[in-house]
Amino acid sequence: MAYVVTDACVKDFVCVSECATSAIAPMADDPAAATVSQVYINPDECIDCGSCASLCEHSAIYIGDELPADKAHFAEKNQAYFQ
Repeated sequence: MAYVVTDACVKDFVCVSECATSAIAPMADDPAAATVSQVYINPDECIDCGSCASLCEHSAIYIGDELPADKAHFAEKNQAYFQ
């Protein structure tokens, strides 16, 4: 199950630059970064390594199976960003 970014994201882009598979977007220098409130993880590219979650100082990233019920909709929100 892929990791998921939630609304606690502050867009510091630490996880984006450290992602081994470039599954997290947008990058800081992407014009799209100014138009979104958070970054997103592509569930088709995420390899479930967990490095993004361990780097996030804001506890904004969860493994999909462990999303709190009130944040479950963020799995769809992350996937939708890449469609």
